[in-house]
Amino acid sequence: MTRVVVVGNGMAGARLVDELSRRDPGAQVTVFGAEDRPAYNRILLSDVLAGTRAHADITLAAAPSGVVQRLGTPVTGIDRGARVVLTADGSRTPYDSLVLATGSTALVPPVQGIAGPDGRLLEGVHVFRTLDDCTAILAAAGRARRVAVVGGGLLGLEAARGLLTSGLEVHVVHGADHLMELQLDPAGGAVLRRAVEALGARVHLGSFASGVTGGRSVTGVRLADGRHVRADLVVLACGIRPQLDLARSAGLRVDRGIVVDDRLQTSDPSVFALGECAQHDGQVYGLVAPAWEQAAVLADVLSGRPASYTGSRLVTRLKAMDLDVAAMGETAPEPADSGDGLEVLVFCDPARHVYKKVVVREGVVTGAVLLGDLSTVGPVTQAFDRATPLAGDRLHLLFAGLGGAAPADAADLDDDAVVCTCNAVTAGSVRACAADGCRSVSEIARRTRATTGCGTCTGVVARLIETTPEAADERRIA
Repeated sequence: MTRVVVVGNGMAGARLVDELSRRDPGAQVTVFGAEDRPAYNRILLSDVLAGTRAHADITLAAAPSGVVQRLGTPVTGIDRGARVVLTADGSRTPYDSLVLATGSTALVPPVQGIAGPDGRLLEGVHVFRTLDDCTAILAAAGRARRVAVVGGGLLGLEAARGLLTSGLEVHVVHGADHLMELQLDPAGGAVLRRAVEALGARVHLGSFASGVTGGRSVTGVRLADGRHVRADLVVLACGIRPQLDLARSAGLRVDRGIVVDDRLQTSDPSVFALGECAQHDGQVYGLVAPAWEQAAVLADVLSGRPASYTGSRLVTRLKAMDLDVAAMGETAPEPADSGDGLEVLVFCDPARHVYKKVVVREGVVTGAVLLGDLSTVGPVTQAFDRATPLAGDRLHLLFAGLGGAAPADAADLDDDAVVCTCNAVTAGSVRACAADGCRSVSEIARRTRATTGCGTCTGVVARLIETTPEAADERRIA
């Protein structure tokens, strides 16, 4: 019987265990988790902070029967010669294959005054990474009046959204010149800023935090350009760092992440890695969809099936401050750059918090940003995924209902169009389940896993169910 040890019980590790159990029910699997709670959906932590979901609402499906879970048991070392992992409680667990799914830790910027000599953060300063962090932030928010969220990326904006519901005066501090610079261009970032400020938050851009002020507890954040943002609560949401200590101490090859090949194998043939801690072909992914793609490949590899991971083609679907966002491929080109085979289509309506950009090279969609209005996300994503030349007018990529044959509704999507990018679920898979009797989003989720990642595809999935002929027939009979 193959002994597989998985270090890490986050979204990547939990998915691997599920995938492996489906392929090889006889495998002897042991999972170590540093947190003393079952695996949960980290993407939905902002909903917990906002009070719209309870802890139980974001808990992932229970581990398959037969899997040994060692929760609240950090792994402290790896003896690669003896093929055993060492834990904080002194135990030694042997393995035939070891998988590192150690994920990332919250980035704490090295700014003046943020921590004491013992390394502990100043009272009132919190990171935003785990459920325990959410609990601590909510407790502090009950005693605070002003909060400064350091970081204007997705995580920071989601933290700000949650804290606005607490009635606090919320400030967002971001060193870049526009919000969400990894997904949006400057024009899109400007539209997003307008939307954020309309919700009541105050945005401070263009200067990084250089220090935290206060003695025994925080009184504010000082910026590099001399500005001072008063706050009695500071939430750090300024990035993550792959957790590499265990791999490094074991002598595995590391760079920005744990270096793996197309089999997700490290420099030790018995040790594998996936998720936020893994670096494949020079790329470290910080999103859930690549981690789950890697989990499927690695489950095949560990169960003796031929499989290869060749990288992920990212289509990011997310929600920032209650505004839907989809981003994919290249987003930097501007309309003025059009020419020599490059087309840049842009529609901007700042008053309604809508921004759309589609980048086309030699007739092929190579990138897009959709903010505030995702009515055309189906055809845009479909065109991007297929990378085939467009036919005719491009306006249907910006405005629903235009362009004749182009799909403007979920019901018109081709069966091979991906509707859940987190789990790579197609419209055809959803339709097949609906035809087989699934009549709710939760039933589709159990069968296909659609909607169980970031959840932004829920509306599309619901529409696909409604428009399945079998469901329509049932409604007519009723």
